[in-house]
Amino acid sequence: MSNSTDERRRFHRVAFDASTEISQGERRWPVELQDLSLHGLLVERPEGWDGDPEQPFEVCIHLAQDVELNMQATLARSQGQLLGFACQHIDLDSISHLRRLVELNLGDEALLERDLAALGN
Repeated sequence: MSNSTDERRRFHRVAFDASTEISQGERRWPVELQDLSLHGLLVERPEGWDGDPEQPFEVCIHLAQDVELNMQATLARSQGQLLGFACQHIDLDSISHLRRLVELNLGDEALLERDLAALGN
């Protein structure tokens, strides 16, 4: 990633491996999670992908046996074999889990606070 891309990026991404599913209506795709941030996630395009980019998606990331991170997202970009989703809505429990996950992976509370402040912009 170039320095100019780093400077433009408002949210730090963290590489994370967890069982993840994208759904839209009755359609469901298990996906390989590449990374996530407080703003969204990046996944590998699943086989048979035919999602409607004009409609919202549901994202479910299984963090532990009884812990899930759920969000409503829109397809923000499609580039080669990668799909980038932007979070549009996330419930309180899920944002708490996501915040903690990002905090632990960044290892720097100041970076987390900067990301949280960018959510309001």
